[in-house]
Amino acid sequence: MKILLLGIGNVLYADEGIGVHFVNYIADNYQFSHESHELSLLDGGTLAQGLIPIICQYDYLIVVDTVNANGVEPGEVYFFDFDKAPKEIDWQGSAHEVEMLQTLNMMEMVGDRPKTFVLGVTPTVLEPMVLGLTPKVAAAVPLMESTLLGHLSSLGFSITRIADHSIDSLIPDSYKRSVTQNT
Repeated sequence: MKILLLGIGNVLYADEGIGVHFVNYIADNYQFSHESHELSLLDGGTLAQGLIPIICQYDYLIVVDTVNANGVEPGEVYFFDFDKAPKEIDWQGSAHEVEMLQTLNMMEMVGDRPKTFVLGVTPTVLEPMVLGLTPKVAAAVPLMESTLLGHLSSLGFSITRIADHSIDSLIPDSYKRSVTQNT
């Protein structure tokens, strides 16, 4: 099975960049192996529909992004099957736009969307031209990390920690990176 871990977001808008920052963080800190599955990590930035030719090559997709959720505090972490979103998720897309939601729905209509999960966090603030994360969203990273690693372990991946970089240490160069890692 081909699996894609896809980080979505605009790193210039504070918490809105969590998907990109998180995928960079995972790529720098972990190595994954599986005897038959292939895992790719990709910084999808704000490409959304431009990612369709890439996404449709995979059997399984994990999207990391911000999510809107009614009645919850910033920094709440969600991990769910895209087809079974929790009732409090407000599908205005993510907190920043509907483009990725529209992309996944379009792919579903033509039968190209892989089995999709969402690892999301509710943002604190979306401010233009702020590179970094607010304290509440940064504090959610360990839960996001353990959730992702637990899910990949349940799929049979062996996981090796190869570094101990903090997410904050990776953020200043996020806009320069293009994570594409196949394992």
